[in-house]
Amino acid sequence: MEAVSKGKIKAVCISEQRGTVKTAVPESVLKVGYGIEGDAHAGDWHRQISLLGADQVQAFEQDTRNKVEAGAFGENILVEGFDPSTLSAGSTLKIGGAVLEVTQLGKECHTSCNIKKMMGKCIMPVYGVFAEVKAGGVIKPGDEIEVYEPDPDRPFQAAVITVSDKGSKGEREDKSGPLAKELLTGAGYEVREELIIPDEKEIIKRELIRLADKRGMDVVFTSGGTGFARRDVTPEATDEVCEKKVPGIPEALRMHSMQFTDHAMLSRQSAGIRGNTLIINLPGSPKAVREDLEYILPRITHGIKLLRDTDKECGGNT
Repeated sequence: MEAVSKGKIKAVCISEQRGTVKTAVPESVLKVGYGIEGDAHAGDWHRQISLLGADQVQAFEQDTRNKVEAGAFGENILVEGFDPSTLSAGSTLKIGGAVLEVTQLGKECHTSCNIKKMMGKCIMPVYGVFAEVKAGGVIKPGDEIEVYEPDPDRPFQAAVITVSDKGSKGEREDKSGPLAKELLTGAGYEVREELIIPDEKEIIKRELIRLADKRGMDVVFTSGGTGFARRDVTPEATDEVCEKKVPGIPEALRMHSMQFTDHAMLSRQSAGIRGNTLIINLPGSPKAVREDLEYILPRITHGIKLLRDTDKECGGNT
């Protein structure tokens, strides 16, 4: 695979605390699965490294007529020659022997952030990109960066959301989420996030949007909130964020579940597409989660590949 673009590092920056400006350093050590040694954002999570384009910083300077030092927006790596915000989740950046994988585009802006207080506004939520370290090495200003598109054959990226008031408060053990992760992992998926959130429509919508737009998940499964109870709003949240509905999936799941319980006819689960992400509602019980996933996983592969643009249309006319 050839690089789709190239650039170079303009500055490498670190800080001892999160939410503060970073300071440029002569060089830094990247550690696999961790980030930059000595940086507050390093750790076992998906936002180990932050990147920002020098052109965006220059545009901010021209707009505000303020001089901005490297690291002012909390970025670890200031790049020039390409715009990181145009990349897709799953893109790969090679810097010598070091390798970064893009895991998130932009982020939520926190009002308590010292950067926003100092700069007036922060461009990182819109133009920042975050990555994990897949291969370590030493990086420094002037190093060339090679940019590669996401590997079309990489495992499907999935997220699991358990929607439960009691589960989100720790009043009930979540068994459905871990079971879904186990089944997905066994089927070859990479489960990148597993969340427990309350039955609040706006929270459900926010997480679905984030996982689709910023994390670039291939598929997001929700568990819970699909029944008749007043606070069961997962299908409504799903329908409001999706650009296309996929009615065949919940119809097939209900028909399949009718083999095991007549209560399946009461399920209001929905499914749809946002961008390139498939979102599927599952019931809340572990038994139903197992039955649904074991039935559906072998059958949605073609659809996910179509969303990735790595499979041909069924009819053969497009």
